[in-house]
Amino acid sequence: MDLKVILADDEKGMRLILNKILSKAEGFEVIGEAENGNEALRLIESNKPDVVFLDIQMPGLNGVECAKRLIDIDPRIFIIFATAHQEYMPEAFEVYAFDYLVKPFNLERVDKTLKRIRQSRNHAYDPSPAYTGKKEKYISDKLVIRNRDGMSFIDTGEIILIRRENRNTVIHTASEDYVVSESLTDLEKRLDAGTFFRSHKSYIINVGLIHKIYPYGRWTYLVKFKNTETDALLTHEKNEYLQGMFK
Repeated sequence: MDLKVILADDEKGMRLILNKILSKAEGFEVIGEAENGNEALRLIESNKPDVVFLDIQMPGLNGVECAKRLIDIDPRIFIIFATAHQEYMPEAFEVYAFDYLVKPFNLERVDKTLKRIRQSRNHAYDPSPAYTGKKEKYISDKLVIRNRDGMSFIDTGEIILIRRENRNTVIHTASEDYVVSESLTDLEKRLDAGTFFRSHKSYIINVGLIHKIYPYGRWTYLVKFKNTETDALLTHEKNEYLQGMFK
């Protein structure tokens, strides 16, 4: 199945160039175009794309502001900044964009980015032996949450990950998902630090259930867990810290 793409750039000519590049690339389909960040967010919420190309300087909501809101909708979207301004790269790093392309585009460079996106979806690699060589003691306890249906008592040992999703906080277990109003920061304070790890601004993960780690973009990795298709993002800095935990 082709990856769905949205293009956001206030220059029609630049959107046309990206359209032509993507039309020749295998596995991608442009499903929408936007002239500004506000329009891009509306398209993203209604169409749920896999990939978004964002210009930095757009009228209204700029590309960086749009990306910050986008990752609260779905942090798994591949965000590609396409801009004439290289000085915004540190801000792109903060939102963990998949890549940062500088105009005018080098076609070979764009093709390389698209290839990496496809590989990120299809290929995994095993992490260093440090991840599997040492067993830790993981504490099983109860996490009490309140929602419209009342109170739920969750065994923390069954929690796979907690993530921001569609502007909500969702607790994923093997058997059920719980939508809660608490922030990730508040939940992090209530969980055992030896078991749960803030891997990304949008994720808390159960370290004891990590199975594999994928390369996923310029500054991030994808974490796979045991006995589930649910996954999470891991930043480059947190990956280094995580490896240190297992040494």
